[in-house]
Amino acid sequence: MGRLAQTDGLTDIQREILATVREFVDKEIIPVATELEHRDEYPTRIVEGLKELGLFGLMIPEEYGGLGESLLTYALCVEEIARGWMSVSGIINTHFIVAYMLKQYGTQEQREYFLPRMATGDVRGAFSMSEPGLGSDVSAITSKGVRDGGDYVLNGQKMWLTNGGSSTLVAVLCRTDEGHPEGTAPHKSMTTFLIEKEPGFGQVKPGLTIPGKIDKMGYKGVDTTELIMDGLRIPADRVLGGATGRGFYQMMDGVEVGRVNVAARGCGVAQRAFELGVSYAQQRHTFGKPIAQHQAIQFKLAEMATKVEAAHAMMVNAARKKDSGQRNDLEAGMAKYLASEYCKEVVEDAFRIHGGYGFSKEYEIERLYREAPMLLIGEGTAEIQKMIIGRRLLEEYRIQG
Repeated sequence: MGRLAQTDGLTDIQREILATVREFVDKEIIPVATELEHRDEYPTRIVEGLKELGLFGLMIPEEYGGLGESLLTYALCVEEIARGWMSVSGIINTHFIVAYMLKQYGTQEQREYFLPRMATGDVRGAFSMSEPGLGSDVSAITSKGVRDGGDYVLNGQKMWLTNGGSSTLVAVLCRTDEGHPEGTAPHKSMTTFLIEKEPGFGQVKPGLTIPGKIDKMGYKGVDTTELIMDGLRIPADRVLGGATGRGFYQMMDGVEVGRVNVAARGCGVAQRAFELGVSYAQQRHTFGKPIAQHQAIQFKLAEMATKVEAAHAMMVNAARKKDSGQRNDLEAGMAKYLASEYCKEVVEDAFRIHGGYGFSKEYEIERLYREAPMLLIGEGTAEIQKMIIGRRLLEEYRIQG
């Protein structure tokens, strides 16, 4: 292991967990990732391995059968997994957002019912905000839940649902007008519903359809789908937290965890791209010597390594801020923005170092080159992150008087 992306102040347990995950990545993920990705094949054996390691319960409290670890531990594990194959980190990301939301906001009954099975990976989570007509504009959500006796009836169409087919529990954000008079701010009339379903595609529950996988440029293997609700009946006790109108705040808190995850994914992919670039530069010879000995390539490697290190430091800071109980939207936004942008740049530089071979599917860098762009838009675009950062800075540095 090189000197890059090391984290000071970890406990012995954290170091042991990370060493175990890195060994798993090196032995079980990297050797098969490119082949599975090219086939767009779900990594069933890898997921089973993650379950055996207990990673689906990493942040779930011990009282519910999890390991009770911190967001920092989780983020560092995600960094390692994304270094192997970014799609695998996506499989656990949405699972953990739902588990985090249940831990923070679920009723006692909801926590006791879902979290122990989520800790073992027997229940797998996904969450859904986006719709075909909107992306980052969450206030424009049109999916709706209407009270009908002891149930809610849900109608609407959702988009970009990671783990849409493989999940068995989906947290879905819908508009609910009940108890919220006309004119109420949109974000105060949204509710998170916990929808249990069968894994698979097609009609997975009466009133709920998961169409087939969306064919993507990269981020393959993991299933990304739509979700269509047509008269879907959900018991009222499956409203997250037991009360309507809180969904926007619950989801935004979960997204902060997700943004730290995306930052960690960017760090992992960038680190792998650097490893590939620095290795290839020492093997490829031009003009009588390895290209690593050419100053132009050394400059490129220096820039890549600096970006890997900077992104890692910001990601760790954002995770530790959240773990301390402090507001971290500023730090998470900065980390997500910087890590995703730097990831794209480091991957492109590694691609350039490979020359014509980088364009060949035989080389791993080709896969990374298609994966990196997803991080630029996942969990909010760079423009959204800059809006969040700018607003928070104005709050922090507001002129008095």
